[in-house]
Amino acid sequence: MDGQIIKVGIAGQGRSGFDIHARWLRTVPHQFQIVAVADLLPERRKQAQQEFGCRVYKDYKDLLRAGGFDLFINALPSYLHPLGSIHALNAGYHTVTEKPSAVKVADFDKMVAASRKSGKRLMPFQNSRFQPAFIKIRELLDSGLLGDLIHARLSYSGFARRWDWQTRQDLWGGNLNNTGPHPMDMAIMLFGERSPKVYAKLVSGPGSFGDADDFALVVLHGPKAPTIEVAVSSYLAYPQGDCFSINGSRGGIAGNFTALKWRYYDPAQAPKQKQMKSWSDKRTYCTEKLSWIEDTWTCDIPDLFQKLSGAFYNNVHDVLVNKAQPVVTLAQVRRQVAALEACHQQNPLPKLAAKKALK
Repeated sequence: MDGQIIKVGIAGQGRSGFDIHARWLRTVPHQFQIVAVADLLPERRKQAQQEFGCRVYKDYKDLLRAGGFDLFINALPSYLHPLGSIHALNAGYHTVTEKPSAVKVADFDKMVAASRKSGKRLMPFQNSRFQPAFIKIRELLDSGLLGDLIHARLSYSGFARRWDWQTRQDLWGGNLNNTGPHPMDMAIMLFGERSPKVYAKLVSGPGSFGDADDFALVVLHGPKAPTIEVAVSSYLAYPQGDCFSINGSRGGIAGNFTALKWRYYDPAQAPKQKQMKSWSDKRTYCTEKLSWIEDTWTCDIPDLFQKLSGAFYNNVHDVLVNKAQPVVTLAQVRRQVAALEACHQQNPLPKLAAKKALK
């Protein structure tokens, strides 16, 4: 690398490669410079030349052979995330890989092995880790005010039909692989450092015009551990509760990306209770009045999703230039990949007849 500026090659100029990665990187020329782009579509290559002033290639392998950059961004279709990243690492480039990094632990381990052998960084793009609301949730849990985490529910759901490549199993589409890595990353972090047991239900319903799942319900659980639910449904016609429902032994949090509310009680101020010796008190349920302590938090950041890319790439720059530690670790992402693999193993969905390759 030449000083503080990291030269970048991007493979893929679809929604992610162009409108997430390149969109942010072009705003921080003091940190990153896009010098090369690869994409199968000629109109996208032409646009990259015009807007970034960079070299362009049809095949990402040609981009790797040509070199002249420090960081490879793998925004290829999902099924090429492991292979493309391994090719880049073996070629001697630090690599950011889009989600899902992999859907099998064996593939992810090969990526990590290539990183270690080459001495180059593998950095999975888990941008939702930097959601201000999720950072606030973790801050509140770490404070101990809510007691021990008992249960959490993360819902990334709505009502939508879909008919693009993300509905195809052979291309690693589906709600779980596409949207799921956002809440699944949060779920893994809330669960803790151990590997969770996994229960999952995946459905490919009539709203998907392919054969991949458009309903995913995942439960992470284990002994002496919280129970974490993740729902990614395309069949939620009416909103059901909040995106985040976090429930501790002394209180809880509810809310979404822009607003949270929480309440908890102080055990020192709560009525003193002990196990009743009689059957009941006047044939009624136990009741008490707790003095709740309540608070709220709001986030008013324009173009919030774009700012998540900024937070991720600030860390990437700090890792590569200043030898800082990555916020998103490979061990954390490996636990997520293991959970994704378990979900698919439990739910072998019927596959449509083989289709011709995308043009």
